[in-house]
Amino acid sequence: MSGLSSSVDKIYSKVRQMAINFEFMPGERINESALSKELGASRTPLREALNRLVAEGFLYFENGRGFFCRTLSPDKVQSLYEVRVAIESEAIRLAVTRATEEDIVDLEAFLEQTLPAYDQKDAAKDIVVLDEEFHLRLAMLSGNEELERMLANINARIHYVRCIDMVGRETKSSSDHKAILDALKSRDEEKAVTVIRKHITKRSEETTNAVRTAFSQLYVPPGL
Repeated sequence: MSGLSSSVDKIYSKVRQMAINFEFMPGERINESALSKELGASRTPLREALNRLVAEGFLYFENGRGFFCRTLSPDKVQSLYEVRVAIESEAIRLAVTRATEEDIVDLEAFLEQTLPAYDQKDAAKDIVVLDEEFHLRLAMLSGNEELERMLANINARIHYVRCIDMVGRETKSSSDHKAILDALKSRDEEKAVTVIRKHITKRSEETTNAVRTAFSQLYVPPGL
């Protein structure tokens, strides 16, 4: 790997995480000079990293104006959930026929190991991370790397809102995951697709309130 490629990858990872967490305000213009100084990066690799993030939907670019943080709206988040439903429905459909018994045993072991975390209070971010990991592992069983890659992108783009939505909520994700796993184990394609669609759709129903809460946390200083 060349020095420039390595530099771009490091900057990309840092700025991507900033975008995931909305360290840039929705719709905010990215000050490339300030960001370059903050990251200790030169403008060329920074610009390449920003262009990569535009392609992935974390930022957008306007000619003559520059790079901007992606917007945050109920419609946009709902659209991402709809894409997630489509991706995961196809992924589990393929997994039903392609996953080996060993694959399924490994996924079941992961679910068992993570169950205690779902009972922890004030662990919204940890629960979201575990949920994302379960669904990514499930997508991997489809044997389709493109589905896996697309799901990882969608997860990152809705991560912030999901963390907000999970705060103070009694989660039933672990029981839903068990139902998904049972359908996979029985190789019941129709049931597997039905269960996973219901699981994801249920989480998307509170999008408007979650986005409203996200805005209040982004724009209102803590303690006010």
